[in-house]
Amino acid sequence: MPKKILNYALSFALIMMCLWAGNTIQHFFSLTVPGSIFGMLILFALLVSGLIKVDWIKPGAQFFIRYMIVLFVPISVGLMDHFPLLAANALSIFASSVGATTLVLVLLALGLQKILTAKTNKES
Repeated sequence: MPKKILNYALSFALIMMCLWAGNTIQHFFSLTVPGSIFGMLILFALLVSGLIKVDWIKPGAQFFIRYMIVLFVPISVGLMDHFPLLAANALSIFASSVGATTLVLVLLALGLQKILTAKTNKES
């Protein structure tokens, strides 16, 4: 039991340190990208580089995923609180979402087509 508690504590500490580092970067450079995004990128880089093992993060990550719905409650309340603002800008929000999604899909399709064409030409 103490080992399990220690694993959870280590996992939460590593995740929170990455979050803190991301928030610090965001605040220091006054960027509009949320610090949590930088924190996830830092955690990803640490995992890919092997400096942090997946097993060290797994207990905390599973805990957060298991109770993720609770983490969406503040966001839902915020959306309800700002509903008139969202309704007034619904068309522009919808258009930018559809436009950005379409742009990403087209660029990915073109990129994949280019990669597959180059791979086919190499093989022949």
